[in-house]
Amino acid sequence: MSLFDRLPSPDDSHLLDAYSQAVMGATDRVSPAVAFIEVVQSVGGRRGPREAHGSGSGFVFTPDGFLVTNSHVVHGARRIHVTLPDGPRWEADLVGDDPDTDLAVIRVDGSRLPALEFADSATIRVGQVAIAIGNPLGFQTTVTAGVVSALGRSLRTGSGRLMDDILQTDAALNPGNSGGPLVDSLGRVIGVNTAAIRPAHAQGLCFAIASNTAHFVAVQLIQRGRIRRGFIGVAGQNVPLQRRVVLHHGLNAPGAVLVAGVEKGSPAELAGLREGDRIVEVAGKPVGGIDDLHRELAQGSIGVALPLSFLRLTQKLTVQVVAREQGQAAD
Repeated sequence: MSLFDRLPSPDDSHLLDAYSQAVMGATDRVSPAVAFIEVVQSVGGRRGPREAHGSGSGFVFTPDGFLVTNSHVVHGARRIHVTLPDGPRWEADLVGDDPDTDLAVIRVDGSRLPALEFADSATIRVGQVAIAIGNPLGFQTTVTAGVVSALGRSLRTGSGRLMDDILQTDAALNPGNSGGPLVDSLGRVIGVNTAAIRPAHAQGLCFAIASNTAHFVAVQLIQRGRIRRGFIGVAGQNVPLQRRVVLHHGLNAPGAVLVAGVEKGSPAELAGLREGDRIVEVAGKPVGGIDDLHRELAQGSIGVALPLSFLRLTQKLTVQVVAREQGQAAD
């Protein structure tokens, strides 16, 4: 069989029609809930503060007016306005934002609004259809389509923290798409569009925060206005470990977190950590760097005694450390 024998025949046009119908159907379901977000911020200048205007995207996820967007779209905004395709222009309130996941929740005084459903991102497959709807460069309700290119990417936010479980897509994203939904062919949200690496976005490297992360963060922001994270009170830096040290202690990572300082009265000080110790495990999980340490000090670690292993000179020691909420004062 030759190459030309394997090319699509005219009879395969129904496959393209089915794809088009799927994209159009999802767009019809999703577009009414996708918002154009305008913000006014105060920025410093030589002649004092001045107003700066910006915009982005978001989407309604509860009929009573809660919307999800990116933190970098609304962080520090003095005024936020939201416009839906078939609705008025509302003034919105910031419910909470989390720069560490680049997610935020805002609310408008609406009711019976069209709302989107979150899909389970654990079921997403590479190659499935991905449709992005947003307001790139101020062009409202723009649709691009592609596929999920990869799962489980990591992406560093503006706050410096590493985000895990990031979806990669080739659906084109541009400034203004930030905060808009990435949906499947049924119109369910599989991710929140967050960034494009420039100039690589021309080759289709675009990213979205997975829906399971977005839903968890949104619920926490509505309930508490913030995300609770564990804190042990060490200043650390990534350091490599000699191979013989890794082999001798049976470690599962080639690096560690060097304790450069210990905050007075902190959980780390109470547990006996000292400057110069090298943290290698928390709760039985290898710690090869600061990102691993942050990952293990998630919400579930607060108030729980965690075994923390570290190297002190040639010894490997383990202590119990009880993390407290980040930003919470010591008792």
